[in-house]
Amino acid sequence: MVNWFQPPLQTKVEYRQGDTIIAVPAKSGTTWTMNIFHQLKTGGDPDFKDIYAEVPWSEFKEGPDQPDEELLERWKKMPADVPRAFKTHSSPGPEGTPVPEMGCFATYREDLKYIVVMRNPEEAIVSFKPFIESHNPKAFEYWGEPEMREKFLKPTFQAFFDECVLPGFPNMPPEIVPPGGLLTMLFFGFVNGWWPLRNKPNVLFLHFSEMKADHEGSVRKIAKHLGFEPTEEQWPKILEYTSFAWMKENEAKFEVGTLMPFPFILPGGMVRKGAQGKAAEDGMSPEIQAVIKDWAEKMVPDEAARKWLFEGGALPP
Repeated sequence: MVNWFQPPLQTKVEYRQGDTIIAVPAKSGTTWTMNIFHQLKTGGDPDFKDIYAEVPWSEFKEGPDQPDEELLERWKKMPADVPRAFKTHSSPGPEGTPVPEMGCFATYREDLKYIVVMRNPEEAIVSFKPFIESHNPKAFEYWGEPEMREKFLKPTFQAFFDECVLPGFPNMPPEIVPPGGLLTMLFFGFVNGWWPLRNKPNVLFLHFSEMKADHEGSVRKIAKHLGFEPTEEQWPKILEYTSFAWMKENEAKFEVGTLMPFPFILPGGMVRKGAQGKAAEDGMSPEIQAVIKDWAEKMVPDEAARKWLFEGGALPP
């Protein structure tokens, strides 16, 4: 696993009543949802420099020698009178608490608010390859792992799927990789962890396909869930600044550009296509789709959860 990704870090965060947790698997709308939160909070802000400075990622270390306490203290000092949100790719354990041995590091509390977004894993995993390739080579050197990037670079998505997705991250010991590899680590474990909480009043489930089909409706749904009440004058700005076109035009704001000595993501790597139903363009094949569906049936026992992960739609009771 890449060393800047440290899921246990979030278990040390001192969450405040009313904090928002933005829980989304990789390449499933995380940065978009972070920006929606920021724009709702501010009433429309085109001038921020780095969304990752506005909405902290509670699993991310900015440097190899950075102590946890530096980040925890920084987040603790965020103004108490301003709504605060954190990004996570993690899910909680069966009791809503972290269970590290299960790979569950998120926390569910009734006094926190949650935005949980999922995407068809076929689309998300095919987008993961160019995303990994867009990580700045300087980041791997900074962490003393320049060879790690080379292990991720594959000529085709088929090769990436066979050599990086199913076996897990390149440096992971095989004995700790769950069945299904990254499919389970990124998507199937996530839906299993969050699904029992889908109808909690402080949890809002959204599907990436729904957000793409109804941008304004989704943003307004998030606003209502979080208690934001923008004015009529603010709404056009909020919708503009959360649109794919605006985010693509201002992509540097979403590439973790201020937290490290260099931009973490190369230009265009974070806000790439914003497309739905285009997985085949990036190398998804019927054969790989069948493998993904097979692993989903094995690793996501709840049929309704499995169906919703792939298709979205109305949530069952």
